[in-house]
Amino acid sequence: MSNYTYDKIKKVVFPIVSEIEILANRIISDAARNQATDIHISPRQNDTLVQIRLTNKLIPRLTLPKNECERLISHFKFTANMDIGERRRPQSGAIVCNVNGQIMGLRLSTLPSNNRESLVIRLLPQQDQIPFHQLSLFPSMTRKLLALLKHAHGLIIFTGPTGSGKTTTLYSLLNETAHLFHRNVITLEDPVEKTYDSVLQVQVNEKAGVTYAAGLKAILRHDPDIIMVGEIRDAETAKIAVRAALTGHLVLTTMHTRDAKGAVFRLREFGVNWLEVEQTLIAVTAQRLVELTCPFCEDECSPNCYTSGRWKRASVFELLSGRNLNAAMRAAKGEKITANYRTLKNVIRKGIVLGFIKPSEYDRLVFDNDQR
Repeated sequence: MSNYTYDKIKKVVFPIVSEIEILANRIISDAARNQATDIHISPRQNDTLVQIRLTNKLIPRLTLPKNECERLISHFKFTANMDIGERRRPQSGAIVCNVNGQIMGLRLSTLPSNNRESLVIRLLPQQDQIPFHQLSLFPSMTRKLLALLKHAHGLIIFTGPTGSGKTTTLYSLLNETAHLFHRNVITLEDPVEKTYDSVLQVQVNEKAGVTYAAGLKAILRHDPDIIMVGEIRDAETAKIAVRAALTGHLVLTTMHTRDAKGAVFRLREFGVNWLEVEQTLIAVTAQRLVELTCPFCEDECSPNCYTSGRWKRASVFELLSGRNLNAAMRAAKGEKITANYRTLKNVIRKGIVLGFIKPSEYDRLVFDNDQR
């Protein structure tokens, strides 16, 4: 290549790449600084809107021209080893990078729409592990959750919508129990969201034949004490997880159900018989992330507040275990019996009365439960 050609390429191409890279870094840094969970790059008819997700809200941050958006998405796809020439089918990828001095995992997902691609980036801070004592808004629940992991075998299910903190809760518990009880902990995830040295993590890779079902079978031969299954998505995974619990392992997993007792019905929908449910199921939790009231500003933190950024969100739990779980299973069979336990509605109401939780959170999180 002649010097003339190289200089021409350097002048034309390199500034474009540099500008797009600067823009991409600025978007990621802005999202991380605001403790966002996701970045949405959504095409519109004449431009593109960049938004960040804070709890349940999408906050607009930037508007981009159409051609600049296409280069931005191509840059992210190239960095994540995705096919930049393929825009007709969904793709996924992952990046690990340094953002504002913090190691951050980025999980990318593209989706074609009207001949244009949209991109969603999930932010996964690798160093942002919640201290165990801050796991729940109410410390008594933290102690109850840790006590569940003393069981030698059985099935514990964590339920809640996407983004409610289930994975964070699981890892905080697993990290604590690995150090306290000296157990061999193996996880099966799709994808591995955070890297922890205290547990052995296995990545689901369907192209290589490592599905949830195949991965679980292999893990059972690896002498585990505790198995964490990222999510029970189908009947085959549900039955293998239950079988693992029946053969002397403690299995922790997640499901997407509205409340704790919904997990019992979901297991039945997956074809797990009542005897196996009764013999394996130890507890079910339903979890939500709630926005907190700042104790100094009394509502939204002002930019100059000393605690700004520390009092944004916390987890609250609904726990079904022991006699209440047995009552819920009998009710699921059709028996006329009521399980008397503290529901999410009760817990959120308590937090509001004590001044910890914003009153608006009750309508956001409890409305559906009141329609039953």
